[in-house]
Amino acid sequence: MREHRISLTVVTMALICVGIVMIYSAGCVNAMENFKDSLYYLKRHLLFLALGLAASAAVMMFDYRQMQPFARRILLVSIVLLALVLIPHIGKESYGARRWFKLGMFHFQPSELAKLAIIIYTADFLARKQDIIKNFWRGFVPPVLLMGIVCILTVKQPDLGTTVETAVVVMVMLLVGGARLRHMAVIALGGLIAVVYLVIKEPYRMARIVAFLDPWQDSRGIGFQLTQSQIALGSGGFFGVGLGHSQQKLFYLPAAHTDFILSIIGEELGLVGTLAVILLFIMLIWTGTRIIRHTHDAFGYFLSIGIVMMLGLQAMVNIGVSIGAFPTKGLPLPFISYGGSALIFHLAAIALLLNVSKTQDYKI
Repeated sequence: MREHRISLTVVTMALICVGIVMIYSAGCVNAMENFKDSLYYLKRHLLFLALGLAASAAVMMFDYRQMQPFARRILLVSIVLLALVLIPHIGKESYGARRWFKLGMFHFQPSELAKLAIIIYTADFLARKQDIIKNFWRGFVPPVLLMGIVCILTVKQPDLGTTVETAVVVMVMLLVGGARLRHMAVIALGGLIAVVYLVIKEPYRMARIVAFLDPWQDSRGIGFQLTQSQIALGSGGFFGVGLGHSQQKLFYLPAAHTDFILSIIGEELGLVGTLAVILLFIMLIWTGTRIIRHTHDAFGYFLSIGIVMMLGLQAMVNIGVSIGAFPTKGLPLPFISYGGSALIFHLAAIALLLNVSKTQDYKI
């Protein structure tokens, strides 16, 4: 398993290095305009990176199985934080969303903790309840109910993208854990109806769907972000216009250093750079699946599945949004996009995956 840990570490560090370079390149003009400091986003990103690496080091210092008895408490804390962030004057509101706690110069997003917490809880539940997982009320409803609480609180922020991501990850874990397909189908159908209702209910969500279907129909209105993303990717050609020479980051493409950073990579580094990033994520997922295959502890097995699924799904959705394959969702590209909470908890997730692999070696 040692070679798996080396591969995972190397791939993760490569993605982090890409993120450092591209956050400065994509965000320097915006930072200079808004904060009079072209290094503003880069300096904050490096600080978040240091905190994430410190958190990862702390995670690696103990046997991950020692965390299992505290799985329910970790989830409870995350649910409480999700509820508190919705309270005015406690949670910070920005652009109509209330998703953050403001702690001095830091903004903490509790939904990032909640995603990891529900994975830890579900892994613990599946490890303990394998004999009753096919029972609807005792084995299936409890994790789905807690998943529902997390999803309801997340969608109230509002954050439909994270809500759907959380639900999909948990449902995949339950499916692998042996849940009955008919039970899964009932919840999947209910979730689909809920998503359709939430899209229809909010005009801005419906506008995103319309923009996704034909962004060029209203390229200066609801389709602006997607068309600018496609312009960035298209203008990069095979080798790109050169690092730092993007035109779209000059206030044409919104969220250039966050959700649409891949578009700037495509413009500056071309198809070659874009495919290199995609290949790194494929390698990360592949290495993660190899760790899963060699994990014999039930808790570690399901925990690894949840982590790999979370990172892989988020990368796939972000890439899909950038190229116009999915409707616009505010999910950052793991390890590359600017965003403190996401970076810290994604690094902690990788550390848990490394911890699982290391512990399997010791067991052998």
